[in-house]
Amino acid sequence: MTQFDHLSRRARQAPESGIVAVVNHGRLKPGLIPLWAGEGDETTPEFIARPAAEALLGGETFYTWQRGIPELRQALADYHARHFGRTLPLDAFCVTGSGMQAIKIAVEAVVDPGDEVIQITPAWPNFAAALEMSGGVSVPARLDYAGGRWSIDPDRIAAAITPRTRALFINSPSNPTGWTATREDLDATLKLARKHGLWIIADEIYTRFFYAGGRAPSFLDIMDDDDRVIFVNTFSKNWSMTGWRVGWIVAPPSIIQVLENSVQYQTSGVPQFMQKGALAALEHGDAYVDAQVAKASAARDLFCDALTGTNRVVTQKPDGAFYAFFSIDGISDTKAAAIDIVDRAGVGLAPGTAFNLGGEAFLRACFLRRLDHVEEAAGRLADYISSL
Repeated sequence: MTQFDHLSRRARQAPESGIVAVVNHGRLKPGLIPLWAGEGDETTPEFIARPAAEALLGGETFYTWQRGIPELRQALADYHARHFGRTLPLDAFCVTGSGMQAIKIAVEAVVDPGDEVIQITPAWPNFAAALEMSGGVSVPARLDYAGGRWSIDPDRIAAAITPRTRALFINSPSNPTGWTATREDLDATLKLARKHGLWIIADEIYTRFFYAGGRAPSFLDIMDDDDRVIFVNTFSKNWSMTGWRVGWIVAPPSIIQVLENSVQYQTSGVPQFMQKGALAALEHGDAYVDAQVAKASAARDLFCDALTGTNRVVTQKPDGAFYAFFSIDGISDTKAAAIDIVDRAGVGLAPGTAFNLGGEAFLRACFLRRLDHVEEAAGRLADYISSL
């Protein structure tokens, strides 16, 4: 037996990212345009980076509030009041070391080993992996797909509920599909959760990337204070802070101490100087997010129009998030196709096989990039498709 064989079963069974093989294959390819990762191409803006740097140089390097410094939690409360019209107390917020840690903490707070969580698919794979590493079981509820448009049938969620179901995980706007729940979708989901006594873990990190204007519908629009909803969020997408690894949770104040305990035993808190950057993002970053959304909207139109113009691609412009999720006529093995596209077209895409049930025939492209790169990538893909 090897050292590997003596690891825990959960560690041994943790899946490798379905995108990694493609990234590793093309990472060093000269001239490649990487659309495989869920991030834009801009560095963190100076108005966020400078306060963090000044705090670091100013000696803010000690242990700090595990649930987040009070001024950052106040800024989070103000942000939710501005954008969601909901007044929340400081004790509803817990700052985390990334949105991914927020998800892990939420999962461990509500799921015991063997419990099931229903996840709408195709879906970002990290949630299911984090859940299963915590001993839970991911149960897919597949989106309907017709003519390039995604939708959810609430009866499909209801049919997936069993006596072992503990929670529903709802990501809207969705990575990778761009599906965005309507208020009616959310209302139907919330009623199911109430009926069966379930938690909802709501991933609304792309809520500002909503192309009908304003923001996407949120559970905050319809829920009561006593509903069992935990929101997981991150500074990564809105403010070009993916490398910072700072996120937050919104939850009933009665459970925040439990969530803070998880922070204690995982990271003991987010560095205070990084929280100062997050504070600046919330206090001064609304216009920056609006500009990012406008950039994504223009890129979405350019990219999707170029692909559908080949008459070989089935997709529609997504309602939210910043991904094109598309299928190419004649391609069924999307992992092999993604590697071939790296080699022949110099564009990095994520294979749909990474995104669980219903995503297998698709490819995902992140279009939150400068328009000339998006135009070049779309042109290369159109040429590739025409050569098939």
